[in-house]
Amino acid sequence: MKIFVRRIFFHILSRFVLGVTIFSIVLMVIGYLVDDVIKSFANYEVFKFMDYNKSILFPVIWLLGCFTILVWHWIKTIKYIAIVAEASNSLINSDEEIIHFPLILKEMEDQMNNLRVHVLRKEQIAKEAEQRKNDLVIYLAHDLKTPLTSVIGYLTLLRDEQQISDELKERYVSISLEKAERLEDLINEFFEITRFSLSNLTLELSSVNLTRMLEQIAYEFRPMLAPKNLKCDLKAPSDVMIKCDVKKMERVFDNLMRNAINYSFEDSSITITLSQDESGVKLKFSNYGNTIPEEKLQRIFEQFYRLDTARTSKTGGAGLGLAIAKEIVQLHKGTITAFSKSDVIEFEVFIPVGL
Repeated sequence: MKIFVRRIFFHILSRFVLGVTIFSIVLMVIGYLVDDVIKSFANYEVFKFMDYNKSILFPVIWLLGCFTILVWHWIKTIKYIAIVAEASNSLINSDEEIIHFPLILKEMEDQMNNLRVHVLRKEQIAKEAEQRKNDLVIYLAHDLKTPLTSVIGYLTLLRDEQQISDELKERYVSISLEKAERLEDLINEFFEITRFSLSNLTLELSSVNLTRMLEQIAYEFRPMLAPKNLKCDLKAPSDVMIKCDVKKMERVFDNLMRNAINYSFEDSSITITLSQDESGVKLKFSNYGNTIPEEKLQRIFEQFYRLDTARTSKTGGAGLGLAIAKEIVQLHKGTITAFSKSDVIEFEVFIPVGL
């Protein structure tokens, strides 16, 4: 904006000086020609007055002309400001029409149009995120009803049916427990949505043995691997130490493991690879699953975005896990990226040293 104001000022100043110069030359020529005319008609009172007062008259005319030129350029400046102000209002109102300025404001026109495109894109992204959030609340509310209905149904059978065998009772209790656990997961999703404010995350740094942490996570996820007959292979040097927020980093790895399990083929393996150099540590979570299209990879870390848009009980979530993982990694001044090719899905996390 300062460059714009400076450019307008110098443009108006140069035009004013040019206008005054041209006006002065024209006035001098007119004065020279009129002087002969005045002398020819010196007998007339008007011309006699002009001849007598020409030393005052011409400077007054010159000053009036300069003032007129100044006012004219000042009015043009006000018009330029009005044009820019109107364009600013169109940005505020998210007007999709292309902004057009006079040639002198060409650079400002380009900047305003670029800003307009940026604002419209941000607005569209915000609308899509809000729509996904609203849809997820509706879907989760619907999903809550399904396991709750099942739990109530099986518990009602256990209460009302006196002749149920012990085997069937055990089966009903097992199903009820499974549905209740699913209900708990969905309720946690609701809490996650209400708590979701990544900007408020802060780090509590401490030194941790990353190798041991990954070993513990791989062990704790064994029960979740069993239903799909998955294996988890950890490839890591011994005793790799890093400085991080342990609880939040555990959450990152937890989210990545859950994601790998949810989107893995049955009877396949998940590989966690850890390496270290002088710049930091690099972790890779790889699994075999359906290749993720590039357009989905570009949005995979967005808030409330889900790879699986269908409402399934096994992979259904609020679409917050990877968004939170990315924010936590970035708070550690690191990076997290996703790759997918030839039925291989890979997430790579880099945490620098010197936090």
